[in-house]
Amino acid sequence: MQIKFGTDGWRGVIAEDYTFFNVRRCAQGFASFLKDFGYGGGDVVIGYDRRFHSENFAAAAAEVMAGNGFGVWLTDKATPTPVIAYSIVEKGAAGGINITASHNPPTDNGFKVRNEFGGAIDPKGLIEIENRIPENETGIKRMMFDEARNAGKIRLFDPAPTYIDQLQSLVDLEKIRQASLRICVDPMWGNGIGWFPRLLEGGRTKIIEIHNQRNPIFPGMKRPEPIPPNINEGLKAVLETQSDVLIITDGDADRVGIGDEKGVFIDQLRVFGLLAYYLLEIRGQRGPIVKTLSTTTMLNKLGKIYQVPVYETGVGFKYVAPKMLEIHAMIGGEESGGYAFHGHVPERDGILAALYLLDMMVELGKKPSELVDLLFSVVGAHYYSRIDTPFEGNRKEYEVKILSANPAKIGGLTVTNLDTTDGFKFSLEDGGWLLIRFSGTEPIIRVYTETTHADRVDQILQDGLKIAGVR
Repeated sequence: MQIKFGTDGWRGVIAEDYTFFNVRRCAQGFASFLKDFGYGGGDVVIGYDRRFHSENFAAAAAEVMAGNGFGVWLTDKATPTPVIAYSIVEKGAAGGINITASHNPPTDNGFKVRNEFGGAIDPKGLIEIENRIPENETGIKRMMFDEARNAGKIRLFDPAPTYIDQLQSLVDLEKIRQASLRICVDPMWGNGIGWFPRLLEGGRTKIIEIHNQRNPIFPGMKRPEPIPPNINEGLKAVLETQSDVLIITDGDADRVGIGDEKGVFIDQLRVFGLLAYYLLEIRGQRGPIVKTLSTTTMLNKLGKIYQVPVYETGVGFKYVAPKMLEIHAMIGGEESGGYAFHGHVPERDGILAALYLLDMMVELGKKPSELVDLLFSVVGAHYYSRIDTPFEGNRKEYEVKILSANPAKIGGLTVTNLDTTDGFKFSLEDGGWLLIRFSGTEPIIRVYTETTHADRVDQILQDGLKIAGVR
């Protein structure tokens, strides 16, 4: 089978196409890519999540990298994606492999690759890796695991201590520990388990953690993605525990979701706005903002207020990370709840993003709902929603339908522009937008909107589904 890398690497159904053989093929493609681009003989970092067999898939990838002459730093336990990314930089490695399907359904697993900066590899680089994936076993170099360990080619290590040191250089953890907060944490059965208690317990702040055991079927949620309805149990737990805030990390802990003290979800666009406002206003930082075209125009408004440039990219960190490196961005992020920060690694970090929001609560003495009110007092109220719909048949046919629709109005608002950079983004007269795009990892059409009119959100989405040809 031909392996194609999507928005953030390759993902497949375990035992159907995601097999040990295909993982080894991907590892060989990555090894050949690194060698051809001058990184042969260096080190790579390999980590994994808590999905079915992830540790064994990671070992299989390690055997291939060792067989190709690379030194392998293999995490000694399931490890959050941002911790793996930071370890690449800390070890001076040539790149990294992460065995994770992030927020995909429990049937899936994945193979992510990262560059020497700990960030996503750009689309051109992903194609170069694809082109080097061998078709059969004869093209794969492999050193058996025990032999490689005995030879010092595979080294197990604990990545936590240096990552925690990095966090402490960015956030005053002790201030949060002593703030007398009640923090409910839902790591969604994934790699975020145990991290917030480890970072923040020991003072007057109390951490209540749910869904904190390994369970690859992710009970109580369709998938470990920090959006409704997967977060409903977490929101309920906030009220039951009388917590001040809910922090939700996805399966590999690179994304974050936030619930307020009233058990109400704060959508990802508002969280992105809050993080940017925190860095600009509370921290006094200045620097470019990088956003995907599927996220909030609140950032454009903040950019004008604080006189910092805002750059828009296609969807996915394979676009965001290279742009952040190019322009030395202050913050970069996307609609799915992934945010990266200057002074760290150009990779989504759900743990650091949550710590920044907690610091904002402590610094301003405000609850999460009050922080949203503060943000809206600066940029105006914004309303967002999204519908994901499976589709069958030829993607090109749907694209033709969307282009031929040529709507003058959507949700009663005049269409002012159409951007086809990544999907189909219709700009609306109120400064809002409707985006229709295809998932890079699944046969799903995503329909998103952001508007300043709370009463028009549903109609905009319904019009979007009709334009897409799925209603």
